[in-house]
Amino acid sequence: MPDQPLNPRDPLNPGAPIIPRDTWDCPPHNRWTFQHIREMTATAQIWRGTDPARALPSATQDLGAITFDVGGEKRSVAQFLDGSFTDGFLVLHKGKIVAEEYRNGMKPHGQHLAMSVTKSITGIVTGILAGRGVIDVDAPITDYLPELAVTGYKGATVQHILDMTSGVVFDESYTTPGSHMQKIGQACGWSVYERTDWPRTMWHLILSLDEREREHGALFKYRSIETDVLGFVLERVTATSLADLISRELWSPMGAAEDAYITVDDGGAALADGGLCATLLDYGRFAQLLLDGGARDGRQIVPAAWIEATRNGNGDLYQGIYRTVLPDGAYSNKFWIEDTSRRAMWARGVFGQSIYIDPDSDFAVVKLSTWPEHSSPDRSLELLAAMRAIRSALGAD
Repeated sequence: MPDQPLNPRDPLNPGAPIIPRDTWDCPPHNRWTFQHIREMTATAQIWRGTDPARALPSATQDLGAITFDVGGEKRSVAQFLDGSFTDGFLVLHKGKIVAEEYRNGMKPHGQHLAMSVTKSITGIVTGILAGRGVIDVDAPITDYLPELAVTGYKGATVQHILDMTSGVVFDESYTTPGSHMQKIGQACGWSVYERTDWPRTMWHLILSLDEREREHGALFKYRSIETDVLGFVLERVTATSLADLISRELWSPMGAAEDAYITVDDGGAALADGGLCATLLDYGRFAQLLLDGGARDGRQIVPAAWIEATRNGNGDLYQGIYRTVLPDGAYSNKFWIEDTSRRAMWARGVFGQSIYIDPDSDFAVVKLSTWPEHSSPDRSLELLAAMRAIRSALGAD
């Protein structure tokens, strides 16, 4: 039985129920709020610009009967979609839409929170600017943000934060009381400013990170804050807000059909690590741009060399718990790399946000979800198995 949509805003019953201000981004509220972020927190527009929208031709087919094995069980794609809190699902192959599905009240024009898929989009904007010489990824971060010389980021390069290999101490736990990740909730503006002993903005949170646990560049460790540091670097070198940068450098030239938007903190800074909201098809246009080597209609938007470098992530730095889902994987330029031989790119966000991009097969999958868990290795493995089965059924292996 497909999961049912949650709609707490019943026009016939105004004022009830009230979504808690500090847990609106958590289950079960996320079933509704992830499609209504502008009604929950402050945002900045990402204008689609004046470039014509990119057409995505449709050649849809029924993929529901495709089966795959996961955890010793046989499952169909239909069962997978029904059981994984799906909001939107899109499959692209050879430049055409093979599947496009909306659930849980989502509409084609509706924007859905990307969570950490935002990191990958920020990484691509970095690649565009680096390709023009606007930013040097091998330069120390302090060349661009000298204020960080008093933090643990002293000595780290832009490439270190692109690959999340700085040695800065950052607790990514969502559940540990007082963790850095919990402090992000207040600093980014998603929760009420009540803890006056915690940083009020993302910039102040970054300035508070004064410890290192290892040498920069020694090992990958997932730290959401690294992408926020990157966002401030991009804004500093261009004197432009991140929202306007994404619009100018990526959203408009790639041919987005709709505006996107991104959450901002009390200081007006965009949440580069997880605040972007866009339509299913515009996430698909982003994927298609990368499938096409970063070019659209003969215009090179993302340097092909940047995409290639991203796909060539260093698996030796990718160790420990991260190998549970991707045992031969890597992390590079804000993308997870499925494995270092196939080199498919995977943008991932908590609660089941996903854009999988396999240039060698001209194949991509976008899945927008509202899982009841922040993260789930079992659900991630199921998603991978389903995508691989679809790819194989389309003859794309």
